[in-house]
Amino acid sequence: MNLAPLDPDRVGWAGGIESITLDGTRYFFGFDYSSDLVLSPLLEDQAKMAAYAAKYMAQRDGTHDEAYWSELVTDAVDNSDLTEPDDRDFSTDDLRSGRTTYHLRYLLGAASSWNTDLFEDDEVVAALKRLELDPDEDWESVDRCMELTGPDAELVVSRYFVSLGENLQGNWRTVFAPLIER
Repeated sequence: MNLAPLDPDRVGWAGGIESITLDGTRYFFGFDYSSDLVLSPLLEDQAKMAAYAAKYMAQRDGTHDEAYWSELVTDAVDNSDLTEPDDRDFSTDDLRSGRTTYHLRYLLGAASSWNTDLFEDDEVVAALKRLELDPDEDWESVDRCMELTGPDAELVVSRYFVSLGENLQGNWRTVFAPLIER
Protein backbone atom coordinates (compact mmCIF):
# COMPACT_ATOMS: atom_id res chain seq x y z
CA MET A 1 0.00 0.00 0.00
CA ASN A 2 1.39 3.37 -1.00
CA LEU A 3 -0.95 5.99 0.44
CA ALA A 4 0.60 9.41 0.53
CA PRO A 5 -0.27 11.78 3.36
CA LEU A 6 -2.99 14.30 2.61
CA ASP A 7 -0.75 17.08 3.87
CA PRO A 8 2.92 16.31 4.60
CA ASP A 9 2.94 19.00 7.30
CA ARG A 10 0.33 17.02 9.27
CA VAL A 11 2.20 13.71 9.48
CA GLY A 12 2.27 12.53 13.08
CA TRP A 13 -0.55 14.78 14.24
CA ALA A 14 -2.90 13.41 16.89
CA GLY A 15 -6.36 12.59 15.66
CA GLY A 16 -9.18 10.15 15.54
CA ILE A 17 -11.12 8.29 12.89
CA GLU A 18 -14.44 9.48 11.48
CA SER A 19 -16.65 8.22 8.67
CA ILE A 20 -19.30 9.42 6.27
CA THR A 21 -21.33 7.73 3.56
CA LEU A 22 -22.04 8.94 0.06
CA ASP A 23 -24.65 6.98 -1.86
CA GLY A 24 -24.23 4.11 0.58
CA THR A 25 -20.44 3.92 0.24
CA ARG A 26 -18.70 4.45 3.57
CA TYR A 27 -15.55 6.56 3.62
CA PHE A 28 -13.18 6.78 6.58
CA PHE A 29 -10.86 9.67 7.34
CA GLY A 30 -8.52 10.94 10.02
CA PHE A 31 -9.50 14.08 11.86
CA ASP A 32 -7.63 16.37 14.27
CA TYR A 33 -10.27 17.54 16.74
CA SER A 34 -8.04 20.18 18.34
CA SER A 35 -7.40 22.05 15.09
CA ASP A 36 -10.57 21.08 13.18
CA LEU A 37 -8.56 19.75 10.25
CA VAL A 38 -8.85 16.64 8.12
CA LEU A 39 -5.74 14.46 8.31
CA SER A 40 -6.28 11.91 5.56
CA PRO A 41 -7.83 11.22 2.20
CA LEU A 42 -11.23 9.53 2.18
CA LEU A 43 -10.65 5.76 2.29
CA GLU A 44 -13.28 3.11 1.62
CA ASP A 45 -11.31 0.17 2.98
CA GLN A 46 -11.13 -0.24 6.76
CA ALA A 47 -7.76 -1.99 6.65
CA LYS A 48 -6.26 0.76 4.47
CA MET A 49 -7.56 3.39 6.89
CA ALA A 50 -5.98 1.56 9.83
CA ALA A 51 -2.70 1.23 7.92
CA TYR A 52 -2.77 4.90 6.94
CA ALA A 53 -3.39 5.97 10.55
CA ALA A 54 -0.62 3.70 11.86
CA LYS A 55 1.81 5.23 9.40
CA TYR A 56 0.80 8.91 9.44
CA MET A 57 -1.26 9.63 12.56
CA ALA A 58 -0.91 9.49 16.33
CA GLN A 59 -3.07 9.65 19.42
CA ARG A 60 -2.36 11.92 22.36
CA ASP A 61 -0.40 9.09 24.00
CA GLY A 62 1.75 8.48 20.92
CA THR A 63 1.78 6.24 17.86
CA HIS A 64 -0.01 2.90 17.60
CA ASP A 65 -0.05 -0.16 15.35
CA GLU A 66 -2.65 -1.13 12.76
CA ALA A 67 -4.53 -3.39 15.19
CA TYR A 68 -5.12 -0.44 17.51
CA TRP A 69 -6.30 1.79 14.67
CA SER A 70 -8.45 -0.99 13.27
CA GLU A 71 -10.58 -0.85 16.41
CA LEU A 72 -11.03 2.90 16.02
CA VAL A 73 -11.95 2.47 12.35
CA THR A 74 -14.57 -0.15 13.24
CA ASP A 75 -15.96 2.15 15.95
CA ALA A 76 -16.26 5.00 13.42
CA VAL A 77 -18.95 3.07 11.54
CA ASP A 78 -21.49 3.69 14.30
CA ASN A 79 -19.97 6.53 16.31
CA SER A 80 -18.70 10.03 15.72
CA ASP A 81 -17.04 12.61 17.93
CA LEU A 82 -18.17 15.31 15.48
CA THR A 83 -21.88 14.81 14.91
CA GLU A 84 -24.86 12.52 15.20
CA PRO A 85 -24.73 9.34 13.09
CA ASP A 86 -27.68 10.44 10.93
CA ASP A 87 -25.80 13.60 9.89
CA ARG A 88 -23.07 11.59 8.16
CA ASP A 89 -25.07 10.25 5.20
CA PHE A 90 -25.08 12.11 1.89
CA SER A 91 -26.32 11.48 -1.64
CA THR A 92 -25.06 12.54 -5.03
CA ASP A 93 -28.52 13.91 -5.84
CA ASP A 94 -28.31 16.21 -2.82
CA LEU A 95 -24.81 17.30 -3.81
CA ARG A 96 -25.80 18.00 -7.41
CA SER A 97 -28.68 20.17 -6.23
CA GLY A 98 -26.41 22.03 -3.80
CA ARG A 99 -28.21 20.70 -0.73
CA THR A 100 -25.68 20.55 2.05
CA THR A 101 -25.82 20.29 5.80
CA TYR A 102 -23.94 22.30 8.37
CA HIS A 103 -21.86 19.19 9.15
CA LEU A 104 -20.91 18.64 5.51
CA ARG A 105 -19.90 22.28 5.08
CA TYR A 106 -17.84 21.98 8.28
CA LEU A 107 -16.06 18.85 6.96
CA LEU A 108 -15.40 20.44 3.59
CA GLY A 109 -13.99 23.51 5.33
CA ALA A 110 -11.72 21.23 7.37
CA ALA A 111 -10.70 19.35 4.20
CA SER A 112 -9.79 22.63 2.51
CA SER A 113 -7.73 23.83 5.50
CA TRP A 114 -10.29 26.57 6.12
CA ASN A 115 -9.02 28.52 3.13
CA THR A 116 -10.48 32.04 3.33
CA ASP A 117 -9.72 33.31 -0.18
CA LEU A 118 -13.48 33.44 -0.79
CA PHE A 119 -13.77 36.27 1.72
CA GLU A 120 -11.15 38.32 -0.10
CA ASP A 121 -13.29 38.37 -3.25
CA ASP A 122 -14.64 41.94 -3.53
CA GLU A 123 -17.92 40.79 -5.11
CA VAL A 124 -18.51 38.27 -2.30
CA VAL A 125 -17.76 40.88 0.37
CA ALA A 126 -20.12 43.38 -1.30
CA ALA A 127 -22.87 40.75 -1.60
CA LEU A 128 -22.51 39.81 2.07
CA LYS A 129 -22.73 43.46 3.09
CA ARG A 130 -25.89 43.95 1.00
CA LEU A 131 -27.33 40.92 2.80
CA GLU A 132 -26.38 42.62 6.08
CA LEU A 133 -23.99 39.79 6.89
CA ASP A 134 -20.53 40.36 8.29
CA PRO A 135 -17.81 39.22 5.88
CA ASP A 136 -15.48 38.80 8.87
CA GLU A 137 -17.71 36.04 10.21
CA ASP A 138 -16.50 33.93 7.28
CA TRP A 139 -18.19 30.56 7.43
CA GLU A 140 -21.20 31.71 9.46
CA SER A 141 -22.03 34.10 6.62
CA VAL A 142 -21.88 31.26 4.09
CA ASP A 143 -24.16 29.17 6.31
CA ARG A 144 -26.68 32.03 6.41
CA CYS A 145 -26.50 32.44 2.61
CA MET A 146 -27.43 28.76 2.24
CA GLU A 147 -30.74 29.64 3.90
CA LEU A 148 -31.42 32.77 1.82
CA THR A 149 -32.63 33.40 -1.72
CA GLY A 150 -31.83 36.12 -4.20
CA PRO A 151 -28.90 37.08 -6.40
CA ASP A 152 -26.52 38.09 -3.61
CA ALA A 153 -26.98 34.87 -1.65
CA GLU A 154 -26.69 32.88 -4.89
CA LEU A 155 -23.44 34.67 -5.76
CA VAL A 156 -21.91 33.85 -2.35
CA VAL A 157 -23.01 30.22 -2.50
CA SER A 158 -21.81 29.82 -6.09
CA ARG A 159 -18.39 31.27 -5.28
CA TYR A 160 -18.24 29.09 -2.16
CA PHE A 161 -18.58 25.95 -4.30
CA VAL A 162 -15.91 27.25 -6.72
CA SER A 163 -13.62 27.90 -3.75
CA LEU A 164 -14.14 24.35 -2.52
CA GLY A 165 -13.19 23.04 -5.94
CA GLU A 166 -9.97 24.99 -5.79
CA ASN A 167 -9.05 24.16 -2.21
CA LEU A 168 -10.30 20.69 -1.26
CA GLN A 169 -7.31 18.44 -0.68
CA GLY A 170 -6.61 14.98 -2.06
CA ASN A 171 -9.50 12.83 -3.16
CA TRP A 172 -11.98 14.96 -1.21
CA ARG A 173 -12.21 17.04 -4.39
CA THR A 174 -12.97 13.95 -6.48
CA VAL A 175 -15.49 12.39 -4.09
CA PHE A 176 -17.38 15.68 -3.75
CA ALA A 177 -17.14 16.62 -7.44
CA PRO A 178 -20.95 16.50 -7.85
CA LEU A 179 -21.20 19.34 -5.35
CA ILE A 180 -18.40 21.53 -6.62
CA GLU A 181 -19.11 21.01 -10.33
CA ARG A 182 -22.80 21.72 -10.13
